[in-house]
Amino acid sequence: MSATPTRSSATLKYTLMRFGVFAGCFAVLYVLVYFGVIPRGLGDSNTLWVLLLSIVVSAPLSYVLLRRQRDAMSEQIVERVGKAKARLDANRSQEDGV
Repeated sequence: MSATPTRSSATLKYTLMRFGVFAGCFAVLYVLVYFGVIPRGLGDSNTLWVLLLSIVVSAPLSYVLLRRQRDAMSEQIVERVGKAKARLDANRSQEDGV
């Protein structure tokens, strides 16, 4: 089995891995807030505070850790766009010929 993801699943794999990084950050940060290592949010906004902090922390982690998956996904998208452009050009040439 090859190490690169199949073209049809590259986007799904990247999305799931990105969500996993976010969920891991959320869990770790929630535990840190629970034990007082990181300050709590004001009033009832503690969960929102941890959610926003998780987004901020997980973004650069995903950028660094998921580079290979992101590259595979971009190759998949570029290939699909190229095929769509080729179909449009073929349709245009057929219309011009008529």
